[in-house]
Amino acid sequence: MTLPAGVERHDFDGETSLATQGQPVYGERTDGDWRRWDPHRSKLGAMLAHGMDTGLDGGETVLYLGAAAGTTVSHVADFGGPTYAVEFAPRPVRELLDAAESRRNLFPLLKDARKPESYAHVVEPVDVVVQDVATRGQARVATLNKQFLADDGRLLAAIKARSEDVTADPDAVFDSVRAELSAEYELLETARLDPYHEDHLGIVARPRKD
Repeated sequence: MTLPAGVERHDFDGETSLATQGQPVYGERTDGDWRRWDPHRSKLGAMLAHGMDTGLDGGETVLYLGAAAGTTVSHVADFGGPTYAVEFAPRPVRELLDAAESRRNLFPLLKDARKPESYAHVVEPVDVVVQDVATRGQARVATLNKQFLADDGRLLAAIKARSEDVTADPDAVFDSVRAELSAEYELLETARLDPYHEDHLGIVARPRKD
């Protein structure tokens, strides 16, 4: 698997891990300017660790949905272009603002990913939508935010089964999400994110052109 420019496999005290260059955010190990991208703390990091073909080259304009305190989106901003980080909860946004201080291309937005009309006036067309929202209706969130995605862009989504239905079999949940997404997206690759994230499905997709 080819990693995006700006992401490398780096040695941290004898352990090789994905890494980006930037200011540390969440207590991750560092080596000079390099900071470890911990796949146990990041669904996108797990997708890369699993060798999924994300289509990322580096330098892309990104809309990140569910940015939380900035763990993953800070890595994305390290190797990406303009990065819009949407988070609904005020408390983690305070930490997200700290992560953005040293990243001039990272733009935190205290908004609800289920209401893209509330940030449509701010967000430009993007090459990539990264989605990590722990809410019911994750496929609908991806569909609502398709409007920002370039025709040849990529959706990189981490679907959390228990956020859809805590009592349902995860495989059944994933089948349902795949079916709903398929109405608007062409699914290029899907993979479970175990052992890094239990009952999560990584999805790489692009907008349907028909």
